Amino acid sequence: AEGEVAALNRRIQLIEEDLERSEERLKIATQKLEEASQAADESERVRKALENRTNMEDDRISFLESQLGQARIIAEESDKKYEEVARKLAMVEADLERAEQRAEEGESKIVELEEELRVVGNNLKSLEVSEEKAQQREEAYEQQIRVMTAKLKEVSVTN
Repeated sequence: AEGEVAALNRRIQLIEEDLERSEERLKIATQKLEEASQAADESERVRKALENRTNMEDDRISFLESQLGQARIIAEESDKKYEEVARKLAMVEADLERAEQRAEEGESKIVELEEELRVVGNNLKSLEVSEEKAQQREEAYEQQIRVMTAKLKEVSVTN
């Protein structure tokens, strides 16, 4: 009977030691579970934050893609307008070149005509001077004719 009691006591002691070890393992497992739960909560919080950030980035990407599309359209329109303006500028420059050429030709013609006018003016002055001298000679000749006619009449009357 004493052997049985000793064996039972020994068995109780082993069970108590096993219980203590199990409780210690339970305590450690509970701590680890708590830490894992906190880590899981933190991971979930980070996941939600990243998900939020991803959603905001997706929205921003959509917005930027929309702006990029609009910018491309505006750039294409600007390119077309530039090409049109460049074409018009080329036409205007060609017109300007022709106008400058005509202006140079006109200026040359003006210089030529001014020179011709100067020559004609000089000729006209020469002709006016010649005409005046011719009139003076004509008047002198008429005077001589009158004088001679008068002398002739005198001579005719005296004879």
